[in-house]
Amino acid sequence: AILETSGAAERLFNTMFQLLGPARGGLAITTIIISTIFAACTGVIAASVTMMALIALPAMVKRGYNYGLATGVVCAGGTLGILIPPSVMLVMMGPMCNLSVANLLAGAVFPGLLLASFYLLYVAIRCWVQPSAGPAISVAERKEAKGKLLVEALLYMLPMIFLLVAVMGSILAGVTSPTEASALGAAGAMLVALLYRTLNLSTLRRAVQETLLVTAMVFFVIVGASMFTSMFLYTRGGSIIEQFVLELPVSRWVILALMMFIIFILGMLIDWIGILFITIPIFLPIATKLGFNPLWFVELIAVNLQMSFLTPPFAYAIFFVKGVAPPEVKTQDIYWGVIPFVALQALGLALCIVFPDIILWLPGLTSK
Repeated sequence: AILETSGAAERLFNTMFQLLGPARGGLAITTIIISTIFAACTGVIAASVTMMALIALPAMVKRGYNYGLATGVVCAGGTLGILIPPSVMLVMMGPMCNLSVANLLAGAVFPGLLLASFYLLYVAIRCWVQPSAGPAISVAERKEAKGKLLVEALLYMLPMIFLLVAVMGSILAGVTSPTEASALGAAGAMLVALLYRTLNLSTLRRAVQETLLVTAMVFFVIVGASMFTSMFLYTRGGSIIEQFVLELPVSRWVILALMMFIIFILGMLIDWIGILFITIPIFLPIATKLGFNPLWFVELIAVNLQMSFLTPPFAYAIFFVKGVAPPEVKTQDIYWGVIPFVALQALGLALCIVFPDIILWLPGLTSK
């Protein structure tokens, strides 16, 4: 919340807006780049989606962008916050799966960047084929000093890079635990707000209130999901399902595809925290006995859950955007706008299955 109100995103967007705006789809590309940067600093989607919807969406709508494309990039870019480290979801998954949080965070780096690259490529191709979907900014709005704009953009990125190195670097280096790193990140966010002169008692009060609300919500979901899972496993439901699945006369890849499909469907209906507490105690033992790498399998779940934020009726990102979108943007515009990005997320998941090193290479490197 402190980082959201620090003004860093607005400053960076305004500079990147001038730098990339003259290109077709430049504002959409700017939105994805800034969303990716902030995803590496926040670890949640609510702040990223809402912030970019308030900053970037009005700018794109004002300049004649296709409503579906404009809302789609805001939704998809914002959801990267739950995958790109330091992801809150991955931090929760570590203890649940008895896996190293540092390895989980390292394994999510390339899948997150892969999805961001897909989004950028889609916007570039879409605006090249259909120029009216993402028109360039007018000549009157353009500034000629590209070198100066580039320097400004790099300067505005420095606080974000500082936060990223402080949080991720300390975890991967084994200097701090995820809890200690989050405290370090909060302190870093306060320094950024202090640098931009936006830190005050009102900002701190709002940050504390939002943190308490989110934490309370998470605990209630965890309690409910844990009660269900504990009762289910106590009555040997997990063992029955595990035995049934392992005895199916099909390839282990078919079983993997079925588990991914079930998680995708659950993502339309249930909060991601509930999905983790319900599915992981059942699916992870099955995946391990089928010979799949546990780290790889858990990362696949994380990539899969990206789609849950864009698929109705439970699509968090869609309703975050709709809540702050200009009045001319309708809910159906957002629904149609996210479809290509859901397809790109599915493609990213498929590539992570076919090429496991997308996930496993970096954890293998950092653990040596």
